[in-house]
Amino acid sequence: MSLSRTAAAALAALTLAPAAQAAGYHVVDRIAGPDGGWDYASFDAARQRVLVARTGAVTAIDLKTRQVNPAFAPAARGHAAFPIKGGSEVVITNGTPNTAAFVNADTGAPIATVATGDGPDDAIFDAHSGLLLVMDHRGGDITLIDPKAHAAVGSIPVGGTLEAAAVDGAGRLFVNVENQNLVAVVDIAARKVTARYPLAGCEGPTGIAYAASEKLLISSCDGVAAVTNAVTGKPVRQIKIGDGADGVAYDPIHHLAFVPAGVSGTLAVISVAHGDATLVETVPTQKGARTLAIDPATDRVFLPTATYGATLGANGRPTAVAGTFQLLVVGK
Repeated sequence: MSLSRTAAAALAALTLAPAAQAAGYHVVDRIAGPDGGWDYASFDAARQRVLVARTGAVTAIDLKTRQVNPAFAPAARGHAAFPIKGGSEVVITNGTPNTAAFVNADTGAPIATVATGDGPDDAIFDAHSGLLLVMDHRGGDITLIDPKAHAAVGSIPVGGTLEAAAVDGAGRLFVNVENQNLVAVVDIAARKVTARYPLAGCEGPTGIAYAASEKLLISSCDGVAAVTNAVTGKPVRQIKIGDGADGVAYDPIHHLAFVPAGVSGTLAVISVAHGDATLVETVPTQKGARTLAIDPATDRVFLPTATYGATLGANGRPTAVAGTFQLLVVGK
């Protein structure tokens, strides 16, 4: 998952956002964790924990005990980590060696490693096909993996820089193409792109979620959330959100989409109903919080973040202040 240089530069002067009011969603807890970069987070319902893909490892945070395992499993520029196969395994996408690694969900012990295309980023399991689909950010392909055999079984050329993806449960995948400002629609069985939905006014789409009940896609862009009809590709609405938006998560129980904005330090709460979407709340979080995971059963949102200083790293982005990484817990 990438962050624009404009957004990254703005992080140089980050401070904590003002405390939220008790009404509505607000930060209800903060769990400290180890220093280091991070990307996607996921919620492991079977073990009541949050997994955070980090630069050198996957961090596991137990929500009941608040215990943190800094290095539950190894990673190499990890982008995504989430449970599969009924929760018995965790898959990790590694951006540096171009692999998807499978580990034991209890111990983190390695099980298998599968080669992917160039720059694996987001990944998603599609129950309809039984395949794990890995978005190759730099290569512009989707690597198809059979998780039972731990083997690659093909690829789908898409083109462009691929970011997050969502599936509709009926054989289609939707993936944001960041450098082309569009959503590519993929027929998984046919292994081809069947449509491309332009996202006018959406710069650099990253996160995406699919609201099945309304057949709507919600894509996070720089400063806006683009809502698109998943069947026709017609734009439904653009919703003004904070700057530096990255991830999107959808809660099908409460019919809410959540979009964190890392530069603004806010979390947009969007109601999805009646074929439309409406911003219902903007929650102060903390600047730097740009990816997320959700637990619909408890109506809670989890956002990894840290405090950033004015010092820029070799990549031109601000560096986190030592000892400030934490997982924000947002609820009511």
